[in-house]
Amino acid sequence: MNRIKKYLNTYSDASTLAFFRLAFGFMMLFSLIRFSAYGWIEKFYILPQYHFTYYGFDWVKPVGNYTYLLFLICGIASLFFAVGYKYKTSAVVFFLSFTYIELMDKTTYLNHYYFISVVAFVMIFLPANAYFSFDACQNPKKSFQKVPSWTIDILKLLLGIVYFYAGLAKLNSDWLFKAMPLKIWLPNNLNFPVIGPLLNENWVHFAFSWTGAIYDLLIVFLLLYKRTRIFAFILVVIFHLLTKILFPIGVFPYVMIVSSLLFFESSFHRKCLQAIADFFKICSILPAANEKLVMKGTAYRLKIGILTVFVCFQLLFPFRYWCYPGELFWTEEGFRFSWRVMLMEKAGFTQFTVTDAITRKSFHVNNSHFLTAFQEKQMAFQPDFILQYAHILHDFYKKQGVNDPEVRVESYVALNGRLSKLYIDKTIDLAKENESFQHKTWLLPFQDDIKGF
Repeated sequence: MNRIKKYLNTYSDASTLAFFRLAFGFMMLFSLIRFSAYGWIEKFYILPQYHFTYYGFDWVKPVGNYTYLLFLICGIASLFFAVGYKYKTSAVVFFLSFTYIELMDKTTYLNHYYFISVVAFVMIFLPANAYFSFDACQNPKKSFQKVPSWTIDILKLLLGIVYFYAGLAKLNSDWLFKAMPLKIWLPNNLNFPVIGPLLNENWVHFAFSWTGAIYDLLIVFLLLYKRTRIFAFILVVIFHLLTKILFPIGVFPYVMIVSSLLFFESSFHRKCLQAIADFFKICSILPAANEKLVMKGTAYRLKIGILTVFVCFQLLFPFRYWCYPGELFWTEEGFRFSWRVMLMEKAGFTQFTVTDAITRKSFHVNNSHFLTAFQEKQMAFQPDFILQYAHILHDFYKKQGVNDPEVRVESYVALNGRLSKLYIDKTIDLAKENESFQHKTWLLPFQDDIKGF
């Protein structure tokens, strides 16, 4: 306890937290503008007839054309967040609006969206406006030279969880001993300059697989150690720029590159902020009005308690798949929100059959009448999507006069280059099955073995 108290009373330069606030906020603003410019708001949230919601968050749905307003609110909040204007309010609004956007449809799920929500939630509790912010400029009482060290270290910890857990997830037999799924993906980039022709070579597939695993497991430790920090940052830039070029993963590489700068000395962040001030010809950075931000009292203890529970949750939640039987990549029970980044190539075919419970007349469903092409692709190999879609069909055809519609599916799924196998028990009426945290007993066994974490 004494060590904990001593640590909580150590301080670091506030410029580091201010730099991250500025960089993170503007990256989020850019990401939202990019999403809108590509027409993805309409494509993913306006045009689809139905949306696949997360279990327990069925009430979170797109709001028609007001979805544009939601993105606008999120963008304004990210701008205010970045410049530190009414920081607490803007941080809360950004977290709520961005997370609402993320939860509207799990078809668009990506690990980096979850990471953004995690960081945004933590930032609500951090004094990131204590330096180089509109708040600190307007109110000297909010201006501080130093902030508690844990307010910076908690962000490093979150970044470390992403990397290290992604590395642990790569320690599986498909990734290490079959170079899957990189063996499928890399040959799609044969036109890439210089190394393109090599991407069809078997040894290159294994080199990428093993290098990726080692990188994820060690990079945070290399960033922590001052003597290897520059070398580690060069690796971060090379790794993420290469993945950006080879794979369509949006702004995530840039988020990780900028986030890794948290490990640099505060003098670096102060120089960056001064350079920004000089470039935009705003006032130079002046010494903060107060030396250090002393955080104490009931509100402070409550804040520490909330963040401690949250961090423990982040440490444990990715391992919830241990509670389920079967192969994780096959059942996907506990797969999301566990930092399993680009670990599998999965494709499926689904043919749904609806049967009238009284007349026993059956007919096949044309999925394109209900889903977009992207939704149908995602639905075809993810069991919770298949179950939710079965209920959509049941409700639709019940309104069309079909008596208590029974919904069955013939589903075949291929995983990491294996031949497609029957995925779901064809005799089960999925309309009678309900989503829960329990194991889906109507999934058929994998009939293979992938060893690993």
